[in-house]
Amino acid sequence: MALNLTQKEQLLLQDQKKHEQLCVQKYQSYAEQAQDPQLKQLFNSLAQQEQQHLNSVNQILSGQIPNMQQNQQQQQQQNQLQQQQQQQLQQQQQINTLQQQTQPQQTQQQMFEIGQMQRGMANKQDADLCNDMLLTEKYVSNTYDTTIFECTNSQVRQTLNHIQKEEQEHGEKIFNYMKNNGMYNP
Repeated sequence: MALNLTQKEQLLLQDQKKHEQLCVQKYQSYAEQAQDPQLKQLFNSLAQQEQQHLNSVNQILSGQIPNMQQNQQQQQQQNQLQQQQQQQLQQQQQINTLQQQTQPQQTQQQMFEIGQMQRGMANKQDADLCNDMLLTEKYVSNTYDTTIFECTNSQVRQTLNHIQKEEQEHGEKIFNYMKNNGMYNP
């Protein structure tokens, strides 16, 4: 079944397409800039999800209803991969901690002080990246609200509702990361 979008729907969806493209670009760029490996991983994961959103919006613009079940399966696979990567990262951090414990005491103190300074600078940069993406997610979620209300097709509305919910979940993941790392005090 081919969709017949109104002119207003097309314009709003073109805006959503631009927003999704920007989200993909920002997440990919910020993943490269992030200092914390956990944040890099989070941004890479969210970039992939934003790419799925972009694909869905493009499908709607081409007159097709996206298969949300397929998208959900891909999302589950990505979540599993992310969990595996997180476990590997934790194991590496444990190894690093053990290696540091075997170094002479003076070297440990010097490394601790240098690490604290580096973490302080990295933490500030990572906090700035997170703040920007949290604001971006808030904005994009809000624009979906308007687009949803202007859609005439209920399946398109459901698809956009699903995407909007995921945008809110992205914001929640960033918020939780910030809160857990002392970057955000609600």
